[in-house]
Amino acid sequence: MNIEKILPEMAVKLSQDPHRTSTQDREKVLEIAIGREVRAFRKQKEITVAELSSQTGLSIGMLSKIENGNTSPSLSTLQTLANALSVPLTSFFRRFEEQRAAVHTRSGEGVELERDGTRAGHQYNLLGHIGANTSGVIVEPYLITLSKESDVFPVFQHGGIETIYMLEGKVDYRHGDEVHALLPGDTLFFDADAPHGPERLVELPARYLSIISYPQSLG
Repeated sequence: MNIEKILPEMAVKLSQDPHRTSTQDREKVLEIAIGREVRAFRKQKEITVAELSSQTGLSIGMLSKIENGNTSPSLSTLQTLANALSVPLTSFFRRFEEQRAAVHTRSGEGVELERDGTRAGHQYNLLGHIGANTSGVIVEPYLITLSKESDVFPVFQHGGIETIYMLEGKVDYRHGDEVHALLPGDTLFFDADAPHGPERLVELPARYLSIISYPQSLG
């Protein structure tokens, strides 16, 4: 990564943030982010500010200002700190660059989807979707409502891990060769690569949350 390009790119990102109203505010956020990382790496190495000062030749006062986000260190200063702390220079910017997503879906506003095996009386509502983040994982939460008996039940098989949490009703749920009797409040956590799905609807209506997580490469 070209460090000379990092600061301009960050300035562009900050300028797109409606919560930031001035250049001074944007610079302050970057200074704080760098300071937090410097302090975290120093504590990780279990050394004091005085010891880091001795290793780098930077004054205790300057180090204190950097860690508290009260000054904007030069690239040469950051390189000196990176060498002393044995970390890449770019690691001081990692939290600043991370983006954290949140999806708020109001009651009744989940997107109704057609999935394999969907039929009358079997309703699937996608409650949100977050694509691959820094961990490379995609997460899809569904609210599934089963309101009618059916002679044929859908059998699903896909990559990733799935978690089911029963909200209402009773369902005998198959996973591979086993069948689990799920009651309200029960949780079933399983490898979704095995054939799975509701085998018998014991008490209707039945509702449960299904949360599927899988690596981006499987999407």
